[in-house]
Amino acid sequence: MSLKPKTSAGYADAPIDLVKSTCLHVAVVLGDLMDDLVIVGGFVPSLLIDQKNLPTGVEAHVGTLDLDVGMSLAIFNENHYQEITERLRGTGFEPDRKENGNQVFQRWKHKEFGKITIDFLIPPSYQTDRGGAIRKLEKDFGAIIAPGLELAFKDFEILGIEGTTLKGEIAVRKIKVCGPGAFVVLKSLTFRNRGENKDAYDLYYLIRNYGSGVEDIAARFRNLQPNEDCEKALEILREDFSGIDSLGVRRTVEFLLGEGESDEMLQAEVTGFIENFLEEVKT
Repeated sequence: MSLKPKTSAGYADAPIDLVKSTCLHVAVVLGDLMDDLVIVGGFVPSLLIDQKNLPTGVEAHVGTLDLDVGMSLAIFNENHYQEITERLRGTGFEPDRKENGNQVFQRWKHKEFGKITIDFLIPPSYQTDRGGAIRKLEKDFGAIIAPGLELAFKDFEILGIEGTTLKGEIAVRKIKVCGPGAFVVLKSLTFRNRGENKDAYDLYYLIRNYGSGVEDIAARFRNLQPNEDCEKALEILREDFSGIDSLGVRRTVEFLLGEGESDEMLQAEVTGFIENFLEEVKT
């Protein structure tokens, strides 16, 4: 996985409309296969939280620079990934390449509209699977192993997305989007895996702004328990987001204010929302 910008300034020109068009284009192309796919990652907060009707004082989510698509194990078990790659190739997608020319099997982009990349993820299927490793499915297609991803197929929302495809065609599609409870699990595990500022910010933004209060997202989280990955996520939140100078809190604030910056009031706010969530999960 590529490193993300460390501060919100790196997302000032985030092409959220192009991400939306890419998502819509993929949904049109993959059609009947979309039941076994779910949108995860940094695009989720702006989908679950209405960016056009934000409460006073709440800033819009900064967006994302890529599209993360989770695949169910049904895709893997039934070899439907072969059909996914055939359809994607047929509409102009291909594996991305590193600067040295080597293919990146788990990351694809469109030949003509290649600014947005698509990362494919799959749940662990073997005890030896390691989060962040790449599962190669065929010669030029793979997926990132993402612990907890199966929870996004239990906690999800079907959202209507309206806009244009990459070719400018007007379209409307209903798309499965990772729910808030599963998002907390996935982002917590991802933060522990790579410690990026953007992941900490995404967690804070969703916990702070989803629904009418932290009790809404806590209820969705509790619906996933008991679950080993849920317990790991809670442990990560307790360890990395408890106290104003904790790792996750400082990295959230650094993302919002700039590298090396701190703000005790904002740090206290981030800590407060995470701690309130943790308390709600207990009830």
